[in-house]
Amino acid sequence: MARRQGPAAVDERRAARRAREGVVIVALTPQDVSRLADLARIELTEAELAEIAPQLDVILEAVASVGVLADRDIPPSSHAVPLTNVMRDDERRDSWPAEAMLAGAPAQAEQRFRVPRVIDDSDAG
Repeated sequence: MARRQGPAAVDERRAARRAREGVVIVALTPQDVSRLADLARIELTEAELAEIAPQLDVILEAVASVGVLADRDIPPSSHAVPLTNVMRDDERRDSWPAEAMLAGAPAQAEQRFRVPRVIDDSDAG
């Protein structure tokens, strides 16, 4: 049996899915969209209102379907997949001796690496 195509068939499939999921969506009219546009201070033509109303219906339906899923026995989570730490445990270890680290430095002073000055103080306030 072939599936019906076109906007009417899409609307029928959406309505059937809404009924299965218990989602109640009231379709937005161009007048509803006009009111929303006024509140958002967006100017829309009549043609744009007629085009946007069905698009907003699809968005609202998607948001409502997420709400239906949230009502099921699914534990809340902050991530889609479980997080595991792949890093090693933090353990206290002795650091490298300063002399060994500074051995290859081109210049050093007071057990620190000595680097060329890169900030010019002549422009300061």
